[in-house]
Amino acid sequence: MTTARTVTLPSGATVPALGQGTWRIGEDPARREGELTALRHGLDLGMTLIDTAEMYGSGGAEELVGEAVRGRRDEVFLVSKVLPWHADARGTVDACHASQRRLGTDHIDLYLLHWRGEVPLAETVEAFEGLVEEGSIGSWGVSNLDTGDLAELPAHARVQTDQVLYNLVRRGPEYDLFPRCRELAVPLMAYSPVEQGRLLRHEALRAVAAAHGATPAQVALAWVLRHDDVIAIPKASSAEHVAENHTALSLRLTEDDLRVLDEAFPPPTEKQPLDIL
Repeated sequence: MTTARTVTLPSGATVPALGQGTWRIGEDPARREGELTALRHGLDLGMTLIDTAEMYGSGGAEELVGEAVRGRRDEVFLVSKVLPWHADARGTVDACHASQRRLGTDHIDLYLLHWRGEVPLAETVEAFEGLVEEGSIGSWGVSNLDTGDLAELPAHARVQTDQVLYNLVRRGPEYDLFPRCRELAVPLMAYSPVEQGRLLRHEALRAVAAAHGATPAQVALAWVLRHDDVIAIPKASSAEHVAENHTALSLRLTEDDLRVLDEAFPPPTEKQPLDIL
């Protein structure tokens, strides 16, 4: 098995650099068994961080994850998210408890604000801190927040991660969000690291993959994982796809590979709005 790589959160918790995403799973009963098998295979391979959200499948993804980790909860670092219109003082607590019920657990390891809405960030943070105190969550973070949003967090905020869209065609965070998060010692969590498969036919990516005897998806993941402080959470609906993703951990891109990819997918030279899918 490929040696596990980990990322340390500000809390001191150590999590796998490569986890499992669940966006758009738990929606089709005909695919349920395959999705359960995929998640469990990921756990077997050490991909024990599972990211989900109350939004995904209107709770269906959380229910699926709960079934997948049953009997193995102690192995898993569970991440879920509250919708912005639930993120007021009372709604955050109620949403968290509902997610716990669907997940079949009395605690969520990391609880995120899915994106920013109308509720003041300070109010959501206060609710998060209350959930930490009562033991419902281990820690909290944010998702889809840019540098200006992070600057509005309360000074005492104990944010653990910012989950954002980051891949070869979504490099905007490199310009200013990466540096700011590094100043705060806050790792980024990259969702849709292969752009939901849309970039995998790109000629440059395929050429690098061929040179390594790898797949384009593995190269795209290895590119994201080249950062020591980035967690990638690709979704996979089959055990075979999970195994393919896992192999990306052993792929080391050369300086020439990175140059080729930079030419094909140029890094940002100015501030860009944070992309959201």
